[in-house]
Amino acid sequence: MTSAETASCPVHQNFDPLEETYLADPYPTMSAVRAEVPVFYSPEVDMWVVTRYGDIESVFKDPGSYSASIGQRPVFPLTDEAREIVRGGFHATPVMSDCDPPRHTRIRKHNMKGFSARRTAVLEPKVWAKATELVDAIEPGRVDLVSAVTYPLPAYMIFTFIGFPDADMDMLKRWCGNRMLFSWGRPSPEEQKDIAGNMVRYWRYCEEFVADRAKNPRDDFTSDLVRIHRDDPEAVSLEEIVNVAYGLSFAGHETTTNYTSNIIRRLLTHRSQWEDVCADRELVTDAIEEGLRYDSSIIAWRRITTRPVTLGGVDIPEGGKIMLLLGAANRDPEVFHAPESFDIHRDDSRSHLAFGKGIHFCLGAALARMEARIVLELLAERAPGMTLVEEQEYTFPANISFRGPRRLLVDWPAAT
Repeated sequence: MTSAETASCPVHQNFDPLEETYLADPYPTMSAVRAEVPVFYSPEVDMWVVTRYGDIESVFKDPGSYSASIGQRPVFPLTDEAREIVRGGFHATPVMSDCDPPRHTRIRKHNMKGFSARRTAVLEPKVWAKATELVDAIEPGRVDLVSAVTYPLPAYMIFTFIGFPDADMDMLKRWCGNRMLFSWGRPSPEEQKDIAGNMVRYWRYCEEFVADRAKNPRDDFTSDLVRIHRDDPEAVSLEEIVNVAYGLSFAGHETTTNYTSNIIRRLLTHRSQWEDVCADRELVTDAIEEGLRYDSSIIAWRRITTRPVTLGGVDIPEGGKIMLLLGAANRDPEVFHAPESFDIHRDDSRSHLAFGKGIHFCLGAALARMEARIVLELLAERAPGMTLVEEQEYTFPANISFRGPRRLLVDWPAAT
């Protein structure tokens, strides 16, 4: 018996967010279901799917009724072997995106100090330096901007922010591989086992790293949390700092990689708007906000009800798992004018829900925006004539939440 059988609600038998056509382009399906059945149950994922901006906004604003605790859990059951591997060495507990008040309130307060305007400002010259190094390394001809720029830059910056040594970067990026598939996809038994093993390795690395910072704090985000712990062990524990370092090191680069790649793709597809940006760099900020609205890096997120609720006219029982289709909300015609059009000159794009809303609004939003701004400014300066490779086929990671092209091929012009 599925959880939907405890309530009467519309059921959409054909909605599968892991189906190939949907993964290639989910937006036609999102728009169709938002118009037809704004809230419905999907047996494929055993979740109530919510599509309208107003309904999703109300969920974000009511953490008492809609718990975030489900956010990082695997969508589908793990095999016994994968569960044993995880139990043997992975001890993560909810701390931020999958945590509820009052614990969330306490931990977020201290994390906000680490994401202060001061530390973000300190990082900006480092972002410029790394981005410039990556762009300068590009040779004229065909290049994949994901592997050349949009993947290595956010990974390097979030690892630097946390304090991980440069020498460990490649190893850590390998361990991050397929993490999306584990929690938000439908991995095979063999894939589950491999990913679980890397999760354990990564967790143990974070434990050792935090233990070292506890003895020898430096000028980084982890050390900031360690100092808070030293002043008041009840404020944040070392175990919670390990959890933060582990979670942030994944979330802080995959999402930025995806949305920066998405924005570049959309700008180059809409050539006149790319030319507008190249002619007027003040439009970069508008382009970023429109990219976040039109093609977000997180197209869906999850909540679970703590009590019976009525959402969009549909009754959902306590313990009901909910999928919030952020991609559908960001193209809701009740909120955005001509929502299916990509337009960096619109005046309503900043109302998007790409970074969430309420108590779980993304802490790293300012850092992510800054990284994307620097990349776009550099590309507009160094390669205004670059063009998308027309015959390329875009592929996307097979998961319900995170979306960005695995490769983004462009023809890079020779320097003039």
